[in-house]
Amino acid sequence: MPTKEKAKAPTMDGLLAKISTTGRNLRPRMILFGGEGEGKTALACQSPSPIVAMSQGETGLETLIDRGQLSEVPHFPEIKSWEGLLSAIEELTTQDHKFQTFVMDSINGFEDLLYRYVCDRDFNGDRSHRGFLNYMQGYSASTPYWEDMLHRLDRLREEKNMAIIGIAHAKVATYKSPTTQDYDRIVPAMHQKQWGVTHKWSDMILLLDRVTVVNEDGNKAKALGGTQRICRAARCATWDAKNRHGLPDEFPLSNNSAAESWKIITDLLKKGKGNG
Repeated sequence: MPTKEKAKAPTMDGLLAKISTTGRNLRPRMILFGGEGEGKTALACQSPSPIVAMSQGETGLETLIDRGQLSEVPHFPEIKSWEGLLSAIEELTTQDHKFQTFVMDSINGFEDLLYRYVCDRDFNGDRSHRGFLNYMQGYSASTPYWEDMLHRLDRLREEKNMAIIGIAHAKVATYKSPTTQDYDRIVPAMHQKQWGVTHKWSDMILLLDRVTVVNEDGNKAKALGGTQRICRAARCATWDAKNRHGLPDEFPLSNNSAAESWKIITDLLKKGKGNG
């Protein structure tokens, strides 16, 4: 009788030999969000060697350049389709260039392009409650495409060592608390499904805001001030934020220039790394 061969123990394809105790020192994945006119685009353009992708209708960068508020910044033509965004990411990933930061202005706009793409592809162009919005299934159908785009950004980050900065508008949304009464929070103006996967993916989520003092004398509270710019880098009940880079929970930014504000952030990042 033929002898039975002893079953081989499962292997990990040499993964044990690849164990590491250090990171890869990749550039960050950052989300900058805030209200209109808070300087999100100008701040992102202070990053090292940026290239900007403008979503349809989000051409504020060109206005800032034309009015002398920003020096000339390399940017793709206005991107008007989901396929156009993927093509821009692919070219940056596969072609030779010297850019070090990919700025998406804005991720809200690219989210809208995705919904248009999915609506045309899977719902015959019907964005009503008979199609895309039927039980909100269009948003769920869009999530795999959004996740794929984030994976493409990771490939760009790894293969070209580029930082990724997504610019987002802000909104006030009701948080349904399981332990208290529901309350309002400042969050990026995205659908919760797309924002959920983006939140997990990001290394930093920074809210650009202003210090506001409320005078509660009299029958109605009145907001005062609102001139000092501030960056909020830690989540709380009032707003969403996050950072894995040792930034303070909040810190003042420059009221004078985006370049000074960017230097404040980079100096704090260096300090946070030194304390890690």
